[in-house]
Amino acid sequence: MASSSSRNGGTRGGSMRPISGANSSNLRSSSFKSRIPSSAPAPRRSSSGGDNGVPGRVRVAVRLRPRNADECVADADFADCVELQPELKRLKLRKNNWDTETYEFDEVLTESASQKRVYQVVAKPVVESVLEGYNGTVMAYGQTGTGKTFTLGRLGDEDTAARGIMVRSMEDIISGTSLDTDSISVSYLQLYMETIQDLLDPSNDNIAIVEDPKTGDVSLPGATHVEIRNQQNFLDLLHLGETHRVAANTKLNTESSRSHAILMVHVKRSVVEHEDSVSNETDNSSHFVRPSKPLVRRSKLVLVDLAGSERVHKSGSEGHMLEEAKSINLSLSALGKCINAIAENSPHVPLRDSKLTRLLRDSFGGTARTSLIVTIGPSPRHRGETTSTILFGQRAMKVENMLKIKEEFDYKSLSKKLEVQLDKVIAENERQLKAFDDDVERINQQAQNRISEVEKNFAEALEKEKLKCQMEYMESVKKLEEKLISNQRENGKRNGEVNGVVTASELAKLKESLEEEIKLRKAAEEEVNKLKSQSTLKTRSEEGEDAGISRLQKLLEDEALQKKKLEEEVTILRSQLVQLTFEADQMRRCLDRGAPGNSYSDTDSLPSRHSQARESVNGQKAPFATLCEQVGLQKILQLLESDDANIRIHAVKVVANLAAEEANQEKIVEAGGLASLLMLLRSYEDETVRRVAAGAIANLAMNEVSQQLIVDQGGISLLSLTAADAEDPQTLRMVAGAIANLCGNDKLQARLWSDGGIKALLGMVRCGHPDVLAQVARGIANFAKCESRATTQGVKSGRSLLIEDGALPWIVQHANDEAAPIRRHIELALCHLAQHEVNAKEMISGGALWELVRISKECSREDIRSLAHRTLSSSPVFRSEIRRLGIHF
Repeated sequence: MASSSSRNGGTRGGSMRPISGANSSNLRSSSFKSRIPSSAPAPRRSSSGGDNGVPGRVRVAVRLRPRNADECVADADFADCVELQPELKRLKLRKNNWDTETYEFDEVLTESASQKRVYQVVAKPVVESVLEGYNGTVMAYGQTGTGKTFTLGRLGDEDTAARGIMVRSMEDIISGTSLDTDSISVSYLQLYMETIQDLLDPSNDNIAIVEDPKTGDVSLPGATHVEIRNQQNFLDLLHLGETHRVAANTKLNTESSRSHAILMVHVKRSVVEHEDSVSNETDNSSHFVRPSKPLVRRSKLVLVDLAGSERVHKSGSEGHMLEEAKSINLSLSALGKCINAIAENSPHVPLRDSKLTRLLRDSFGGTARTSLIVTIGPSPRHRGETTSTILFGQRAMKVENMLKIKEEFDYKSLSKKLEVQLDKVIAENERQLKAFDDDVERINQQAQNRISEVEKNFAEALEKEKLKCQMEYMESVKKLEEKLISNQRENGKRNGEVNGVVTASELAKLKESLEEEIKLRKAAEEEVNKLKSQSTLKTRSEEGEDAGISRLQKLLEDEALQKKKLEEEVTILRSQLVQLTFEADQMRRCLDRGAPGNSYSDTDSLPSRHSQARESVNGQKAPFATLCEQVGLQKILQLLESDDANIRIHAVKVVANLAAEEANQEKIVEAGGLASLLMLLRSYEDETVRRVAAGAIANLAMNEVSQQLIVDQGGISLLSLTAADAEDPQTLRMVAGAIANLCGNDKLQARLWSDGGIKALLGMVRCGHPDVLAQVARGIANFAKCESRATTQGVKSGRSLLIEDGALPWIVQHANDEAAPIRRHIELALCHLAQHEVNAKEMISGGALWELVRISKECSREDIRSLAHRTLSSSPVFRSEIRRLGIHF
């Protein structure tokens, strides 16, 4: 220890020795934050992305820990060995009752200083520099038990005001970045016995240090990097790391850290640099601005919680703890030597004496903004350790770093931006071409309309002119006729005057001719009347014949109508007879087996009784097949359009039972039965008709050819509408069964999703009936299986369409359902969804990982259990999450 007259500015009798050198102004700075002088120009970056750097001294703060319970008892009669003067940023160290040494720091924090104030004056300036693109380091140094871990790594679970620098730093970093364009990742390590170990992955217990031969930068490629999305995620990582950190109970501290904890926060930010305006060569007044450059700034915040220095005779370390103490003291000694060499501008800095100094080479004498907080205790028994800690801080204040922003050109961002701009230009060009084509078409249409209008006007004008000419012509002809008549009258008068006498003989001849003409006229009238009477008699006889024909036609029509009704009644009676025969045979077989028979029901006779419908009775053909042969399929299908509701319902039931047999399915489709069933589903609101029609469609949907026809004729949309309107569980079960059958066709996946089939399937879970839920689960399992097969074959990529429609929460909720059919289908669906790597993250966040682990252990079916285990083992994402959560399967 130096004498009282030469100890870093200390003087005898409590007077303060002036501090010489260039550091004097820095030590008396009123703010702990290191600022760039306002007169200094902003650093100019070269084209390669480097900069000249900004000087920045290591900032040091001292924090006094209050007395603990042992010190209150043991040192009750002694004063504290230190006296703080926070307003002057000074600390007085008492050697004895009359001799003190005075030191200045950038900040002096008393025992009552809050965690928030400590963060604001020590770490916040460094965090702000990290967000600007500089590297930063915050380090805690001091004797064991003086509060380094409390200051730096306190989590504050019980009291948020007790949060340390680590937690508060991450809060500011997350609030100062954008999750859309920026990224944050952390590594949590410990240096134990000169071995770098990963606190997030204890199996990774010997991480190598790699140095860049060109820049000298230090990196740890073997460390675990975890991306941070929110504060809770970061707190979980800190909890995990603290459980793996080495600690022990010594005489000085019940939880003494036996390793140096190092938290590295990597921040990647996207920024845009605007170039200066460039003047035009011909005109200085005009200028243009170069386009902005997208840049990526990569900065790193290193938070170091050093293990406490200790003296063995005070801490009581022995055995393995003694070896740990030696390793800790050696690494801290190596750090002190490096700081001394840097502070004294020594040509050689022994950075390679310890892995700690290699890791912190950028923090002291490098390019990082560094803050050091030294923690001390008040007890006079530890005056020597307190003095050593203070001197360490004084030496660190002499270290000058050259701060540099590390940024690089963001080619990916620029490429993405140019692609977006190109897409916009292409889209705008297409819009302009479309607008141009529309304008051309509009102008052509206007021209055509104008031509048509001109032609029409011309035709109207021509017609008017033609009519005018015709009128003028008629008037001229009329005038000529009148003139001709007047001339003829004048000529007649003249002729009468000349030939005014008519002879008597000529008059007698005229009378005879007139009488003869009268006789001929009377004879002709008599002949006409005779013919009229004959014609009247003939017309009356024809009318009588027509009335007889009409009566015969009406009788024939009544006879045909009566025949049709009788045929329908016969068909109904035959089908009822066949159905009764079928039920009687079923009852007889049940009685023969000694079990009670189940009564026939409309809903149970459809998809759920396929095997029963295919059975033959007493070695004969199935009853409905016999009915089809006797009556004819076409007549049965015609009854679907009957006006009688009872006939229509019964016909639908017969068609549904016929559709249960594979041999009849193709015949029903070829005869137009599928179209008739879809028509019934679309047109009728009767619940029975819709239920049985949906069941018939479900039976037809088991055939691949019929499936395609159902989709082409809009069957998915009709089934979706029926699912939305229906409330009857049996109707919903039929509809769900039909959609579930369609889900098993690989070719219909996209069409089924786009027509709303998956949403309709998920919407039916509102019913809650176990049979309906079983059909929904079967459909989801079929769909997921087809998706998995398409992904494996390379036909499909991207997220599952089931996840797109929000099916994952319901799947996870019913993965362990009490009903065995529901549980089995859901377990299959989860296994198939997990086979596609792109679904893994959403399945993890949705809780599906736990269900997959349960299935791999507890599923009753060996094939499903092995499929789940194989899927979890082959997925890197699932393996990483399982390892992170510590799950054993």
